[in-house]
Amino acid sequence: MPFLSVEGVSKRFDGVTAVDQVSFAVDRGQVVGFLGPNGAGKSTTMRMITQYYEPDTGDIKLDGVPLADAAREAKRRIGYLAENNPLYGDMLVSDYLEFIADLRELAGPGRRQALDEAVTGTGVETVYYRPIGELSKGFRQRVGLAQAILHRPDLLILDEPTEGLDPNQRVEIRRLIGALGKDRTVILSTHVLPEVQHTCSRLLIISRGKIVADGPVDRLIRQAEGAVEIAVEAAGTGVAEALGQLPGVRQVSPAGPATDGRVAVTLTADRSTDLRPEIFGLAKARGWTLYELHQAAGSLEDLFHQLTSEPER
Repeated sequence: MPFLSVEGVSKRFDGVTAVDQVSFAVDRGQVVGFLGPNGAGKSTTMRMITQYYEPDTGDIKLDGVPLADAAREAKRRIGYLAENNPLYGDMLVSDYLEFIADLRELAGPGRRQALDEAVTGTGVETVYYRPIGELSKGFRQRVGLAQAILHRPDLLILDEPTEGLDPNQRVEIRRLIGALGKDRTVILSTHVLPEVQHTCSRLLIISRGKIVADGPVDRLIRQAEGAVEIAVEAAGTGVAEALGQLPGVRQVSPAGPATDGRVAVTLTADRSTDLRPEIFGLAKARGWTLYELHQAAGSLEDLFHQLTSEPER
């Protein structure tokens, strides 16, 4: 039985379908990246999992029990960091986390232990007695994560946790999410695609309210369809023209000025055929000196663009 199952879930707002028959299942201990363009239905789906919204149709189950039946007990098992990370800027970090502990009904010896673990786990010790309004964006995100894990949830929902952070802060939060994912299930929404490759083991892509891809990150990238880019640098005559005549080549673009008789070009070609053996054979037959022959690996950006930009099938 999957830990979390979303079964045929739909949600409409004022007659507009935001989520359309979405289904997926998540096992325990997975860190799942949830991607999609703006308005694709990511946040709506996450808000339904956290019971902020009720689905119009379909079921969401935690350990086989519908959220509608589990209600309050399910909420105890879910931690949520919303996209806008709502915090009380005039409260000290310590007071805010104590307030969240009250809301989560934490009491007894376990309360202090839970607070200590959340503070240490998110690295907010140095700002624990400072007003939230004076904190940097990075530390505010850490405080948001602290409140989300304070009650030791089994499922952690993070909606754009690194939005607005500088590159150094992104690395810190990404490392933190990776650590949090070692002992709980995490669903992570982000617009920063490299974060998915560094943090997540599985990827869900949603477009126009429908799931259009679901699987391990590496496998989805390998299976990305469309064109590939091949970098070629060679010395000889008619290099660009000859390469342009190869079957499957869509475009030949200069990759820099010709120097020392070398010509550097980038080929855009169909992915269906590996042209590198053909290029090597052509260079040998024409007497070229081949300095570089490299095919770029498929990227998550390619896959994302392909799946979310094409007309509806």
